[in-house]
Amino acid sequence: MSDIKLTVKGIKEGSIEEAIIPAGTTFLELARKYQSYYVDDIVLAMHRNRLYELNKKIPCDGEITFITTRQSNGRRTYRRSVVLLMQKALVNLLPHDNSDIIVQHSLAQGYYCLLKASIVVVSDEFLNKLKDEMLRLCELDLPLEKYSVPTSEAKKIFHEEGLTDKERLMRYRSCSSTHIYDLDGFKDYFYGYMVSSTGYLKYFDLKKYDEGFMLLFPYEDTKKVAEFKPSHKLFQVQKNANAWSSLMKVSTVGALNDLVCSGEGTNLILMQEALMEQKIGALAQTIAKRRDTKFVMIAGPSSSGKTTFSYRLSTQLMACGLKPHPLSIDDYYIDRDKIPTEPDGTVDLESIKGIDVDQFNADMTRLLKGETVDMPSFNFKTGKREYRGKTMKLGSDDVLVIEGIHGLNEKMSYLIPNENKYKIYISALTQLAIDEHNPLSTTDGRLIRRIVRDARTRGSDAEETLGMWDSVRRGEENNIFPFQDGCDTMFNSALIYEMSVLKLYAYPLLMAIKPDSPQYAEAKRLKKLLDYFITLSPDAVNNTSLLREFIGGSILNV
Repeated sequence: MSDIKLTVKGIKEGSIEEAIIPAGTTFLELARKYQSYYVDDIVLAMHRNRLYELNKKIPCDGEITFITTRQSNGRRTYRRSVVLLMQKALVNLLPHDNSDIIVQHSLAQGYYCLLKASIVVVSDEFLNKLKDEMLRLCELDLPLEKYSVPTSEAKKIFHEEGLTDKERLMRYRSCSSTHIYDLDGFKDYFYGYMVSSTGYLKYFDLKKYDEGFMLLFPYEDTKKVAEFKPSHKLFQVQKNANAWSSLMKVSTVGALNDLVCSGEGTNLILMQEALMEQKIGALAQTIAKRRDTKFVMIAGPSSSGKTTFSYRLSTQLMACGLKPHPLSIDDYYIDRDKIPTEPDGTVDLESIKGIDVDQFNADMTRLLKGETVDMPSFNFKTGKREYRGKTMKLGSDDVLVIEGIHGLNEKMSYLIPNENKYKIYISALTQLAIDEHNPLSTTDGRLIRRIVRDARTRGSDAEETLGMWDSVRRGEENNIFPFQDGCDTMFNSALIYEMSVLKLYAYPLLMAIKPDSPQYAEAKRLKKLLDYFITLSPDAVNNTSLLREFIGGSILNV
């Protein structure tokens, strides 16, 4: 066989190196050659816009880029591999017990887990033993072997292992074969790629938390576990959502598919929408009882449904006898040509520096005093703030419902007394899991929402939305997440059925991304995620639903 010619990119900033290697060389062998150029561990390779695990042979000539644990795909790979390591360590510690660890959801830089075992409970002593066993397996540098079996055989394997959620998930798998990972005899299925061996997985920690424990990971420093700084409010909202989904017996994708296929999808939609309306109504009553509240400030990450939520909350406030008025913080943007630039010359449109904070506070203070204020509107076409004769005066029953990414930042409303503000953090915190060991990413849920909405309202294709997503996420981490615990309440906008409906719209958009696109690997990952869901018709989704903000058909101005 002839040699393989590669173009290796990114070894050093902006560098490109040509390499000729023997046919049959694995990505791992090549990664070891270049690892010294990287601070972070190489765990995957990108070849011709496709991701490969390191133990795979390099198939042909082409361009190659290494993926480290600092990048999102590498980080996901590392984390799911540590989950497999943890499950194997548990089996080693409790070989004769039908034990398992349920990975529920992310929290801070870790996963919140529950232990299912008959002979032990979560304790510091037990977690120390589990951690020691995991570290022992790391020292052995055991391979994570991947092989393919017929899906029917995979179902039998999971049945024998007592992994009922995985077994249920496989009922709806259209592919005739399934990839199984084997770690020293322990078999499991995971959504996504894995590291090549346990020697990579030394950086983790276990910490008791609430009724379960945290599996903690590195973040900015990829070889040091990040400090655990949980949002207790966020955790409680997630816990309540998980409790409700358990009560409804819809905690996993397989359970959701069961309902859809049994004809109960419409009832699930109606039930979920009724619950959301009930929660918004209760929130409106809480606000109405606080007679001093004049400013309801709403913030949350991209595609949380802030606009629909603000309209529905306003409707419920009207039912409580108040007169709500919507206001967007975006109307207080500084003229675009006056926004200060970053040291590298770029303009960060999501920074609070781009908002005329002083003018906002001056206007809100005058409104609070009962004065009439000329309100601005920002013209996004011209990049200028305009005054079009729109005036406002607050009466005794008037409330401003203010939406914007900086709504929870105290700098945004520094002159408004706290007793006159009610702050709401909204995010889509999905209560579904793919199965026992694969939580469904809330970030992926928001990304799929955004892909669908951008295509409908902005004419943006999925490739464009995926290309800007990392920038959106950086903006959230800088401008939204640090202030989330300063809210008066958190609202979960996730709908338990939504992925089954969004699949109908998102899948064709992702299919349109061609193999030569830099976004192809991410599109492929999201298509695989959507493949788990049975499609559900949107016909039963009412025209005020938060989901309509993304799929269209809302009677609200969203």
